[in-house]
Amino acid sequence: MLLSVWENFKKAREFYKRETEKLSLKMPKLKTAQQELVNSRSLSYTVETPVVYNKALDDVTQDSEIKLILVADNPGRREQAFENRRYLVGPSGKIAEKFFFNNPVLHIDFRKNVIILNKTPVHTPRTAELRSLCRLGGPSVESGLAESQKMMAALLLKFHQIFACGNENFPVWITGYSEMKKGGVFEDYTNELRKIYKDTALENNIFLFRHFSMNQFTIDLKKQAEEKEPLTKTLKRIGISYRKRFLW
Repeated sequence: MLLSVWENFKKAREFYKRETEKLSLKMPKLKTAQQELVNSRSLSYTVETPVVYNKALDDVTQDSEIKLILVADNPGRREQAFENRRYLVGPSGKIAEKFFFNNPVLHIDFRKNVIILNKTPVHTPRTAELRSLCRLGGPSVESGLAESQKMMAALLLKFHQIFACGNENFPVWITGYSEMKKGGVFEDYTNELRKIYKDTALENNIFLFRHFSMNQFTIDLKKQAEEKEPLTKTLKRIGISYRKRFLW
C-alpha cells in the first residue's frame, strides 16, 4: 500500500487500541456481568478479554494488500480468549474463510486481504445476549455498549476512507443485519452509520449480507443467484438490496 495509506492505517489502528482500552475502564462491572452471563448458560469458560481489540490488525504491514472490510457482530467465546483476541476465528470465521477459498474469482484471501471489524468489541457468548448483559451490568454497561457501537461506526468510516484512497469503489461488507433495525441491539450502530456516512462518496460502497454463521450467507446467496449471472454481480445485487432495506 502507498506510504500515506500505511501511515493513516497505523493511526487508525492505534485509535482503535486506545478506544477499546478506554471502554474497558468505563465499564468496571462489565467482566463480572459477562462471567455471570456465561455461568447462567452453564458454559465452561472464563471471560478473559471483556472488550476485544482485533489483534489481526497487528499483522497488517505496508506490503499487505487489503481488498475488503468485513463487519461482523461482536466477539464470541473464541474471539475473547487470550490466546486469540481476533475476530471471526470460530465457526463463522471458518465458513467465511471457506467461502472465499471456494470462490477464487473474487481474488480474496480471507486471512490476508480482509480487515475484519465488529459492530461492538464487547464480548458475549451470543450476540442477542447483549441485552441481558446490559441488565446485569447496569447503566454503565448499557451506556458503554452504546458508546462502543458509535466508536466502531466511526472506526469503519476511518478505515473505509483510508483504503478508498486511490480506489473510490473500495467495498465494505456488513454481515448480519437483523439486529441493525429499530429496537435491535445494534440500532445505535445503524444510526451512527447513517449520520456519518451521509453525503459521503462512500455510502454506495457498503453492502449488507446475512451472517456467515449457520451457513446463512451461502444459503441466501444460492437462493438469490440467477442463472448465468457472475458471482460478483450477484453479490453486488444482494448487498445493495439489503442496504436499501436496512440503511439507506
